[in-house]
Amino acid sequence: MTEIEQSTEQSELVLTTPTPLTAHPAAVYLSSLTKGSRRTMGKALNVIARLLTNGQCDALSLDWSKLRYQHTAAIRAVLMEQYAPATANRMLCALRRTLKETRRLRLMSADDYDAAVDLKSVRGDSPLRGRLLKQSEIAALLKVCKNDPSLIGARDAALIAILSGSGIRRSEAVALEVADFDRETGALRVLKGKGRKFRTVYLPPGAIAAVKAWLEVRGDEPGALLGAVRRGGHVKFKAMTDQAVMVILRKRAEQAGVAAFSPHDFRRTFISNLLEAGADVLTVSRLAGHSNPATSLKYDLRGENAKRRAVQLLHVPYED
Repeated sequence: MTEIEQSTEQSELVLTTPTPLTAHPAAVYLSSLTKGSRRTMGKALNVIARLLTNGQCDALSLDWSKLRYQHTAAIRAVLMEQYAPATANRMLCALRRTLKETRRLRLMSADDYDAAVDLKSVRGDSPLRGRLLKQSEIAALLKVCKNDPSLIGARDAALIAILSGSGIRRSEAVALEVADFDRETGALRVLKGKGRKFRTVYLPPGAIAAVKAWLEVRGDEPGALLGAVRRGGHVKFKAMTDQAVMVILRKRAEQAGVAAFSPHDFRRTFISNLLEAGADVLTVSRLAGHSNPATSLKYDLRGENAKRRAVQLLHVPYED
């Protein structure tokens, strides 16, 4: 971190006295985010704070008002070198937004702020992450759940059906209430989407059947659609955590002999399969909850075969 170490005495960036969270730019920025985004951007700010101070500070003990262009430019250079472009740009976004709150709190002059945030985004494509789940793998996951005679088996089948059949995020899945599911149409109201956006998604017939089977044993009491199940088979109507979803999927994958995957791979699979089936990208982006259709295309893992098949639709009249 030579560039940053040479640009200033690191001790100058350390807060000398604690700042109330309501007046701390990083805390104010993070408080405006959803739980999942708060965790992600909080980690990004902690990394930046440690880089700036050689490990002395985290996001809440750094004096963001002291940052100047030489600091932010050096941070960009390091992030560009150490992280994939998408990750680096996400971390730069957290930096810019925190400095924006610094300016709003009147802790930084307009000139210093304008200079500090005048950073170009990191260019370049990141390799696509994750993997697609085969239909046979999803079927195997659902089979082990159906073979589990306990309430947990029915609940886990509904969870997997919802994730694979609607492409919603796991945080959105655990936030679903019973009232958000329409038994007739298979509609799910996603009231707590990313960025606090509302949307309606729809389940295919197989997923609807899985959710209905779960509701038959869960009951229609108000509360979380996918609540935890206590020992003895008692359903809790309180939402599960994001981490609980990860634990459930790892367990079921091991039982089904399915290779490791993440909850988000259901989302990647959902988007890729819809595009493969010919759904237009605007509709796919609306179902996925993406404000920009280009974001949905970043989830497309269909690969070279999809491009090859697309080209076969064209005709070059060489042999006519």
